[in-house]
Amino acid sequence: MTPEQKLTSLGLVLPELPKPVANYVSYKRAGDMLYLSGQGPRRNDGVMHTGKVGKDVTTKQAYEHAKLVGLGLLAAMRQATGDLSKVEVIKVLGMVNGVPEFTEQPAVINGCSDLFVEVLGDKGRHARSAVGMGSLPMNITVEIEAVCRILP
Repeated sequence: MTPEQKLTSLGLVLPELPKPVANYVSYKRAGDMLYLSGQGPRRNDGVMHTGKVGKDVTTKQAYEHAKLVGLGLLAAMRQATGDLSKVEVIKVLGMVNGVPEFTEQPAVINGCSDLFVEVLGDKGRHARSAVGMGSLPMNITVEIEAVCRILP
């Protein structure tokens, strides 16, 4: 089953790739490497999920937000390559906008990691950092960036 077929079987649709809000690009290709800019959790209507995880948002809700970000990152991968089967995820950096005492960052970023493995199989397995931040742009709950390899 191709990654696109897997998305369909899961009832998931890749969103439109959002336009950058500043002076950067959504992704940059360097040889066979693909660097994806950080994205936040965008709802279908374009509004971002905001708030502090551990206060305004639960770990479970933030997991779903990270999954939304994962869909956005998959959309960037597909736009960059034309075919998700040509992508291997190498490294993910997940940032969580949590209260100071919040310590479940890995459980939140699993929303994105689990999606990558579910859609891409072993090519979705990756090295990862999941860290807490004092704040994130526009008060979004999570931001995630990724580094991928483009397969021949």
